[in-house]
Amino acid sequence: MPLAEHLRELRDRLLKAVLAIVAATIFAAFFYDQLLDLLTGPWERAIDNLRDSGHPVQAELTFPGIAEPFTFALKISLVAGLVLSSPVWLYQIWTFIVPAMHRNERRWTLLFCAIAGPLFIIGFVTGYYVLPKGIELLISFTPEGVSNLNSLSDYLGFVLRILLVFAVAFEIPLFVILLNGMGAVSAKQLAAARAWIIVGTFVFAALATPSTDPITMLFLALPMTVLFLIAEVVAMIVDRRRAKRDEALGLAGVADDERSEILLTQDPDDDRPSDLHDEGEEPGGSRPAP
Repeated sequence: MPLAEHLRELRDRLLKAVLAIVAATIFAAFFYDQLLDLLTGPWERAIDNLRDSGHPVQAELTFPGIAEPFTFALKISLVAGLVLSSPVWLYQIWTFIVPAMHRNERRWTLLFCAIAGPLFIIGFVTGYYVLPKGIELLISFTPEGVSNLNSLSDYLGFVLRILLVFAVAFEIPLFVILLNGMGAVSAKQLAAARAWIIVGTFVFAALATPSTDPITMLFLALPMTVLFLIAEVVAMIVDRRRAKRDEALGLAGVADDERSEILLTQDPDDDRPSDLHDEGEEPGGSRPAP
Protein backbone atom coordinates (compact mmCIF):
# COMPACT_ATOMS: atom_id res chain seq x y z
CA MET A 1 0.00 0.00 0.00
CA PRO A 2 1.07 3.63 -0.38
CA LEU A 3 2.45 5.37 2.69
CA ALA A 4 -0.73 7.38 3.21
CA GLU A 5 -2.84 4.20 3.35
CA HIS A 6 -0.40 2.67 5.85
CA LEU A 7 -0.74 5.74 8.05
CA ARG A 8 -4.53 5.64 7.81
CA GLU A 9 -4.54 1.97 8.74
CA LEU A 10 -2.21 2.70 11.69
CA ARG A 11 -4.53 5.48 12.83
CA ASP A 12 -7.59 3.22 12.63
CA ARG A 13 -5.93 0.42 14.55
CA LEU A 14 -4.60 2.78 17.21
CA LEU A 15 -8.11 4.21 17.58
CA LYS A 16 -9.59 0.74 18.03
CA ALA A 17 -6.91 -0.17 20.58
CA VAL A 18 -7.46 3.04 22.58
CA LEU A 19 -11.23 2.61 22.55
CA ALA A 20 -10.84 -0.96 23.78
CA ILE A 21 -8.55 0.19 26.62
CA VAL A 22 -10.94 2.99 27.60
CA ALA A 23 -13.95 0.66 27.58
CA ALA A 24 -12.10 -1.99 29.62
CA THR A 25 -10.92 0.68 32.08
CA ILE A 26 -14.49 1.92 32.62
CA PHE A 27 -15.66 -1.67 33.05
CA ALA A 28 -12.89 -2.38 35.59
CA ALA A 29 -13.84 0.72 37.58
CA PHE A 30 -17.12 -0.97 38.56
CA PHE A 31 -15.05 -3.71 40.24
CA TYR A 32 -12.74 -1.36 42.09
CA ASP A 33 -13.41 -2.94 45.50
CA GLN A 34 -12.62 -6.43 44.23
CA LEU A 35 -9.46 -5.19 42.50
CA LEU A 36 -8.37 -3.43 45.67
CA ASP A 37 -8.87 -6.61 47.69
CA LEU A 38 -6.84 -8.54 45.13
CA LEU A 39 -4.04 -5.99 45.27
CA THR A 40 -3.87 -5.70 49.06
CA GLY A 41 -4.28 -9.44 49.66
CA PRO A 42 -0.51 -10.16 49.82
CA TRP A 43 -0.01 -7.23 52.21
CA GLU A 44 -2.73 -8.38 54.58
CA ARG A 45 -1.45 -11.98 54.57
CA ALA A 46 2.08 -10.74 55.31
CA ILE A 47 0.92 -8.58 58.21
CA ASP A 48 -1.23 -11.40 59.63
CA ASN A 49 1.73 -13.80 59.48
CA LEU A 50 3.92 -11.31 61.32
CA ARG A 51 1.37 -10.75 64.05
CA ASP A 52 0.71 -14.48 64.41
CA SER A 53 4.44 -15.02 64.89
CA GLY A 54 4.47 -12.52 67.76
CA HIS A 55 6.01 -9.57 65.92
CA PRO A 56 4.24 -6.38 67.15
CA VAL A 57 4.33 -4.69 63.76
CA GLN A 58 2.48 -1.45 63.09
CA ALA A 59 2.09 -1.19 59.32
CA GLU A 60 -0.66 0.38 57.26
CA LEU A 61 -1.46 1.28 53.67
CA THR A 62 -2.48 4.92 53.44
CA PHE A 63 -3.57 7.69 51.08
CA PRO A 64 -1.23 10.69 51.58
CA GLY A 65 -3.53 13.33 50.08
CA ILE A 66 -7.13 14.36 49.52
CA ALA A 67 -7.13 13.57 45.80
CA GLU A 68 -5.02 10.42 46.18
CA PRO A 69 -7.99 7.99 46.51
CA PHE A 70 -9.41 9.19 43.17
CA THR A 71 -6.01 9.10 41.45
CA PHE A 72 -5.34 5.62 42.77
CA ALA A 73 -8.74 4.40 41.59
CA LEU A 74 -7.88 5.64 38.08
CA LYS A 75 -4.48 3.93 38.21
CA ILE A 76 -5.75 0.54 39.29
CA SER A 77 -8.66 0.70 36.83
CA LEU A 78 -6.28 1.60 34.00
CA VAL A 79 -3.93 -1.28 34.84
CA ALA A 80 -6.85 -3.69 34.91
CA GLY A 81 -8.16 -2.18 31.65
CA LEU A 82 -4.82 -2.74 29.93
CA VAL A 83 -4.83 -6.38 31.01
CA LEU A 84 -8.48 -6.98 30.06
CA SER A 85 -8.15 -5.31 26.66
CA SER A 86 -4.78 -6.93 25.84
CA PRO A 87 -6.34 -9.43 23.36
CA VAL A 88 -7.79 -6.50 21.38
CA TRP A 89 -4.75 -4.22 21.20
CA LEU A 90 -2.38 -7.14 20.69
CA TYR A 91 -4.59 -8.28 17.81
CA GLN A 92 -4.48 -4.77 16.31
CA ILE A 93 -0.68 -4.83 16.46
CA TRP A 94 -0.62 -8.29 14.91
CA THR A 95 -2.94 -7.45 12.02
CA PHE A 96 -0.93 -4.31 11.25
CA ILE A 97 2.42 -6.10 10.88
CA VAL A 98 1.25 -9.46 9.49
CA PRO A 99 0.97 -8.32 5.82
CA ALA A 100 4.74 -7.73 5.81
CA MET A 101 5.49 -11.31 6.89
CA HIS A 102 6.04 -14.49 4.95
CA ARG A 103 3.62 -17.26 5.78
CA ASN A 104 6.28 -19.29 7.59
CA GLU A 105 7.18 -16.18 9.63
CA ARG A 106 3.53 -15.89 10.64
CA ARG A 107 3.55 -19.49 11.84
CA TRP A 108 6.67 -18.90 13.93
CA THR A 109 5.18 -15.72 15.38
CA LEU A 110 1.96 -17.49 16.30
CA LEU A 111 3.97 -20.29 17.92
CA PHE A 112 5.98 -17.71 19.86
CA CYS A 113 2.82 -16.00 21.10
CA ALA A 114 1.24 -19.33 22.02
CA ILE A 115 4.22 -20.18 24.23
CA ALA A 116 5.07 -16.69 25.49
CA GLY A 117 1.53 -15.95 26.71
CA PRO A 118 1.20 -18.91 29.11
CA LEU A 119 4.79 -18.44 30.36
CA PHE A 120 4.08 -14.78 31.10
CA ILE A 121 0.91 -15.67 33.02
CA ILE A 122 2.66 -18.45 34.98
CA GLY A 123 5.43 -16.04 35.97
CA PHE A 124 2.86 -13.40 36.95
CA VAL A 125 0.93 -15.86 39.14
CA THR A 126 4.13 -17.18 40.71
CA GLY A 127 5.19 -13.65 41.62
CA TYR A 128 1.81 -12.96 43.21
CA TYR A 129 2.07 -16.19 45.20
CA VAL A 130 5.47 -15.33 46.71
CA LEU A 131 4.70 -11.64 47.34
CA PRO A 132 3.42 -12.14 50.92
CA LYS A 133 6.70 -13.80 51.94
CA GLY A 134 8.77 -10.98 50.51
CA ILE A 135 6.58 -8.27 52.08
CA GLU A 136 6.63 -10.10 55.40
CA LEU A 137 10.42 -10.16 55.51
CA LEU A 138 10.80 -6.52 54.48
CA ILE A 139 8.22 -5.26 57.01
CA SER A 140 9.83 -7.35 59.77
CA PHE A 141 12.79 -4.94 59.79
CA THR A 142 10.51 -2.19 61.16
CA PRO A 143 11.69 -1.43 64.74
CA GLU A 144 9.25 -1.87 67.61
CA GLY A 145 7.30 1.29 68.33
CA VAL A 146 7.76 2.64 64.78
CA SER A 147 4.84 2.72 62.35
CA ASN A 148 5.42 1.63 58.77
CA LEU A 149 3.12 3.71 56.59
CA ASN A 150 3.01 3.05 52.85
CA SER A 151 1.22 4.94 50.13
CA LEU A 152 -1.10 2.73 48.13
CA SER A 153 0.29 4.21 44.91
CA ASP A 154 3.85 3.30 45.92
CA TYR A 155 2.64 -0.14 46.97
CA LEU A 156 0.96 -0.63 43.57
CA GLY A 157 4.21 0.26 41.81
CA PHE A 158 6.15 -2.14 44.05
CA VAL A 159 3.75 -5.01 43.34
CA LEU A 160 3.75 -4.40 39.58
CA ARG A 161 7.55 -4.31 39.44
CA ILE A 162 7.84 -7.64 41.26
CA LEU A 163 5.17 -9.29 39.13
CA LEU A 164 6.80 -8.05 35.92
CA VAL A 165 10.21 -9.32 37.07
CA PHE A 166 8.77 -12.80 37.53
CA ALA A 167 6.77 -12.67 34.29
CA VAL A 168 9.69 -11.47 32.14
CA ALA A 169 12.13 -13.88 33.81
CA PHE A 170 9.95 -16.80 32.73
CA GLU A 171 10.32 -15.63 29.10
CA ILE A 172 14.13 -15.85 29.05
CA PRO A 173 14.29 -19.58 28.09
CA LEU A 174 11.98 -18.87 25.16
CA PHE A 175 14.45 -16.30 23.82
CA VAL A 176 17.20 -18.91 24.20
CA ILE A 177 15.21 -21.21 21.90
CA LEU A 178 14.70 -18.37 19.41
CA LEU A 179 18.44 -17.63 19.36
CA ASN A 180 19.09 -21.30 18.72
CA GLY A 181 16.54 -21.36 15.93
CA MET A 182 18.30 -18.39 14.33
CA GLY A 183 21.61 -20.24 14.56
CA ALA A 184 23.15 -17.71 16.95
CA VAL A 185 23.54 -20.23 19.80
CA SER A 186 24.04 -23.98 19.54
CA ALA A 187 23.10 -26.70 22.00
CA LYS A 188 26.80 -27.48 22.53
CA GLN A 189 27.45 -23.88 23.54
CA LEU A 190 24.53 -23.98 25.96
CA ALA A 191 25.78 -27.25 27.47
CA ALA A 192 29.30 -25.85 27.86
CA ALA A 193 27.98 -22.75 29.64
CA ARG A 194 25.30 -24.58 31.64
CA ALA A 195 27.01 -24.25 35.03
CA TRP A 196 27.67 -20.54 34.59
CA ILE A 197 24.14 -19.92 33.33
CA ILE A 198 22.64 -21.66 36.37
CA VAL A 199 24.87 -19.64 38.71
CA GLY A 200 23.89 -16.48 36.85
CA THR A 201 20.22 -17.44 37.17
CA PHE A 202 20.49 -17.65 40.94
CA VAL A 203 22.41 -14.37 41.10
CA PHE A 204 19.75 -12.70 38.94
CA ALA A 205 17.00 -14.11 41.19
CA ALA A 206 18.77 -12.84 44.30
CA LEU A 207 19.12 -9.33 42.83
CA ALA A 208 15.66 -9.16 41.25
CA THR A 209 13.59 -10.26 44.24
CA PRO A 210 12.88 -7.54 46.82
CA SER A 211 13.55 -9.63 49.91
CA THR A 212 16.71 -11.36 51.09
CA ASP A 213 15.10 -14.64 52.09
CA PRO A 214 16.10 -17.76 50.14
CA ILE A 215 12.48 -18.90 49.68
CA THR A 216 11.52 -16.01 47.41
CA MET A 217 14.77 -16.36 45.47
CA LEU A 218 14.21 -20.10 44.96
CA PHE A 219 10.66 -19.50 43.71
CA LEU A 220 12.19 -17.47 40.88
CA ALA A 221 15.49 -19.30 40.31
CA LEU A 222 14.27 -22.90 40.29
CA PRO A 223 11.56 -22.49 37.61
CA MET A 224 13.98 -20.45 35.49
CA THR A 225 16.58 -23.23 35.79
CA VAL A 226 14.08 -25.91 34.82
CA LEU A 227 12.89 -23.84 31.85
CA PHE A 228 16.49 -23.29 30.74
CA LEU A 229 17.16 -27.05 30.85
CA ILE A 230 14.03 -27.60 28.75
CA ALA A 231 15.26 -24.94 26.32
CA GLU A 232 18.60 -26.76 26.09
CA VAL A 233 16.83 -30.02 25.21
CA VAL A 234 14.77 -28.25 22.54
CA ALA A 235 17.93 -26.66 21.15
CA MET A 236 19.55 -30.10 20.97
CA ILE A 237 16.60 -31.46 18.98
CA VAL A 238 16.68 -28.46 16.61
CA ASP A 239 20.43 -28.86 16.06
CA ARG A 240 20.03 -32.55 15.24
CA ARG A 241 17.32 -31.81 12.69
CA ARG A 242 19.44 -29.05 11.18
CA ALA A 243 22.40 -31.43 10.94
CA LYS A 244 20.28 -34.08 9.17
CA ARG A 245 19.00 -31.48 6.71
CA ASP A 246 22.53 -30.27 5.93
CA GLU A 247 23.69 -33.86 5.48
CA ALA A 248 20.88 -34.53 3.03
CA LEU A 249 21.89 -31.41 1.06
CA GLY A 250 25.57 -32.39 1.16
CA LEU A 251 26.44 -29.38 3.32
CA ALA A 252 27.45 -31.21 6.49
CA GLY A 253 30.52 -29.62 8.04
CA VAL A 254 30.53 -26.72 5.59
CA ALA A 255 30.55 -23.27 7.15
CA ASP A 256 27.95 -20.76 6.05
CA ASP A 257 30.53 -18.44 4.47
CA GLU A 258 32.00 -21.36 2.47
CA ARG A 259 28.79 -22.30 0.69
CA SER A 260 29.61 -20.85 -2.69
CA GLU A 261 26.28 -21.37 -4.40
CA ILE A 262 23.12 -19.97 -2.82
CA LEU A 263 19.82 -20.63 -4.52
CA LEU A 264 17.27 -17.99 -3.69
CA THR A 265 13.82 -19.27 -4.50
CA GLN A 266 10.43 -18.25 -3.36
CA ASP A 267 8.89 -20.18 -0.48
CA PRO A 268 5.99 -22.25 -1.87
CA ASP A 269 3.99 -21.30 1.21
CA ASP A 270 4.69 -17.61 0.71
CA ASP A 271 1.90 -15.51 -0.77
CA ARG A 272 4.06 -12.47 -1.53
CA PRO A 273 5.71 -11.82 -4.92
CA SER A 274 9.35 -12.79 -5.04
CA ASP A 275 11.95 -10.05 -5.47
CA LEU A 276 14.96 -12.31 -4.99
CA HIS A 277 15.89 -12.88 -8.65
CA ASP A 278 19.22 -11.57 -9.76
CA GLU A 279 19.22 -8.41 -11.84
CA GLY A 280 18.65 -9.34 -15.47
CA GLU A 281 17.35 -12.81 -14.61
CA GLU A 282 14.20 -14.03 -16.26
CA PRO A 283 11.24 -15.27 -14.13
CA GLY A 284 12.03 -18.84 -15.08
CA GLY A 285 15.39 -18.64 -13.34
CA SER A 286 17.72 -18.55 -16.38
CA ARG A 287 19.58 -15.54 -17.68
CA PRO A 288 18.90 -14.28 -21.20
CA ALA A 289 21.45 -15.22 -23.81
CA PRO A 290 24.18 -12.58 -24.27
